[in-house]
Amino acid sequence: MRKPTPASPFRIGTRGSPLALAQAHETRARLMEAWDLVEEAFEIVVIKTTGDRVLDRPLKEIGGKGLFTREIEEALLDGSLDIAVHSTKDMPTLQPDGLVLDTFLPREDVRDAFVTLDGRGFGDLAEGTVVGTSSLRRRAQLAQRRPDLKVVEFRGNVQTRMAKLRDGVAEATFLAMAGLNRLGMEDVPRTAVETSDMLPAVAQGAIGIERRVDDSRAAEMLEAIHHRDTGLRIACERAFLRKVDGSCETPIAGLADLEGGKIAFRCEILRPDGSDVLTEAGEAGASDGPALGMELGAKLLDRAPAGFFDWRAEV
Repeated sequence: MRKPTPASPFRIGTRGSPLALAQAHETRARLMEAWDLVEEAFEIVVIKTTGDRVLDRPLKEIGGKGLFTREIEEALLDGSLDIAVHSTKDMPTLQPDGLVLDTFLPREDVRDAFVTLDGRGFGDLAEGTVVGTSSLRRRAQLAQRRPDLKVVEFRGNVQTRMAKLRDGVAEATFLAMAGLNRLGMEDVPRTAVETSDMLPAVAQGAIGIERRVDDSRAAEMLEAIHHRDTGLRIACERAFLRKVDGSCETPIAGLADLEGGKIAFRCEILRPDGSDVLTEAGEAGASDGPALGMELGAKLLDRAPAGFFDWRAEV
């Protein structure tokens, strides 16, 4: 294999947010260690996506998950990049022809973080408290558990959302524990929401790395840093996502865990207004995760009445 050099660096594509850059830096560090390469053998290329540019409208109004990947994937396909680093929960379940998402780094904390400036927990909020979130999953789960709260649209990176809290746009918000941990933001007051109380988004906490199908050098380099257990869990979760056609317009959640050679999967779908939630759980051999995800997704869809994902009321 021809190793990257400072004269011909390995180009890593990423969004430009602090979290996205932290994930790209982690990827670079793991590749440096695995292949005994210097930092200058890599180039981190920042690409601004539509999802980063348009912050004043809900994602479901402007195109969904692909908004955070389209421009990066175009650069990958035209050869401007060698690999692309993503938050896997932002990734559509199908990649463009010629691309594959098959490398995952060790998964971080999967839980949601409930954030208030004064450290109040989820159960401490007074009736009518304003909570900001752009996630339909979190919006629906919040409405299902605390219909007395008011929810407002709340987009942007971690720093932007914290600024909005300080400006009084909302009194509380949700972030991902994984993002706060990767950014080293111990100063952010948060309460981790246990997965038994609030299932996370599919693939939350997992960094995924995309490459061209025919790029053997990238494939070999990435194989050295792929985390098998995370890959098995994500394969189950994303199969479920694909079955239920998960998008920014379908509030769904799912979490796979490996336990003694078995994969245990819990999942749920919710009405967007939080008025109903359907859940399933099951277990299979570790390598049978995709089939399990598809099976439980099919069961949920069979149980869901017509129009289950339609908006019936404003949250």
